[in-house]
Amino acid sequence: MLNEQQIRADFPILSRTVHGKPLVYLDSAATSQKPRQVIEAIVDYYRVHNANVHRGIHALGDEATELFEQARATVAKFINARDPREVVFVRNTTEAINLVARAYGGRVLGPGDEVWTSAVEHHSNLVPWQRIAAERGATTRYFPMDDEQSLPESALEMLTNRAKIVALVHVSNAFGTIHPVERAIAAAHAVGAVVLLDAAQSVPHMPVDVQALDCDFLAFSGHKMCGPMGIGVLWGRLELLEAMDPFLGGGSMIQEVFYDHATWAEPPHKFEAGTPNVADAVGLAAAVRYLESLGMANIRAHERDLVAYGLRALGELPGVRVYGPADPDRHGGVLSFTVEGIHPHDLGTILDQEGIAIRSGQHCCHPAMRALGISGTARASVYLYSLRQELDQLVAGIARAREVFDLA
Repeated sequence: MLNEQQIRADFPILSRTVHGKPLVYLDSAATSQKPRQVIEAIVDYYRVHNANVHRGIHALGDEATELFEQARATVAKFINARDPREVVFVRNTTEAINLVARAYGGRVLGPGDEVWTSAVEHHSNLVPWQRIAAERGATTRYFPMDDEQSLPESALEMLTNRAKIVALVHVSNAFGTIHPVERAIAAAHAVGAVVLLDAAQSVPHMPVDVQALDCDFLAFSGHKMCGPMGIGVLWGRLELLEAMDPFLGGGSMIQEVFYDHATWAEPPHKFEAGTPNVADAVGLAAAVRYLESLGMANIRAHERDLVAYGLRALGELPGVRVYGPADPDRHGGVLSFTVEGIHPHDLGTILDQEGIAIRSGQHCCHPAMRALGISGTARASVYLYSLRQELDQLVAGIARAREVFDLA
């Protein structure tokens, strides 16, 4: 079990006030807060080791390069990659998915081929596939969602051997649904398709093992897992990365350059053109070590307890509809809901005056919201530093909002 108060002491921002009220931060699905250990690792890098990597033949350059590659190895171990060369540093999940769409999709897709994704995807796992499919004459198709905003297993029967890529979210950022990705991966492989998982909302919150999942690509962001903004990860099977062309051209990603052609470096450097974000890679490694010290299974158990508590509490409020699975075992750390008679933006504004930070809107999931016939939801998201008491404050804030709108 997690020691909540000890953990909260590691996060300086949680001690501040907003509008004169203690901060209740329930927006970790948008970005997590950062512990002292991560902040100090970034400061220490700039204070002591700052240099460009894979270039200078001097002590600082060697130190920076070692820290950078140690960060890669730390991340690889965290997700149980076979080889650190399978870990490509990018800016975020969005960039990772675009990289695969361009460098892999652009290579294998042609007329008549299909890219499959789902009705509950973040735009970052829709738009890149729409663009590359249109350019290559392929078709983008969508698995439907069921009444709990989940991927129904029966929908997997829709796959045919025309499917070349299946791109799915592991845990929905909009509804908190933990999708049955293991079955989806098996179904995709059965028809010869490769699978990319958007793991932005799973890697920070639960144990994720790429070998056990048997996916082909996996993408996630550092800033959602106690790490800094501006650093993310694409994991890919080494044999796929070796066969792919680079995404960007320039320094570092080459082997040799001539006036009429160039040859490429080996993965992962082939996909890391230019000066990389060394300090934030160091910060991400510090975040991984922090999460490992707590135990990912413990973090998942803590969040499951909070979600179960939140589902019950919100479900008892009049006029509140909660989205996503009712079973907390199938529900990640996102509580997405609407309050009858109150627009989500208005609710978010009222809660902010109480010091409570949530997300309101469509959560970059326009097609899903349109299918549900709603303008958006209010989204409270929990993490390892969240408390039941904060969910009680959320419930009290919703009750106050209903009074403001004369709905009580």
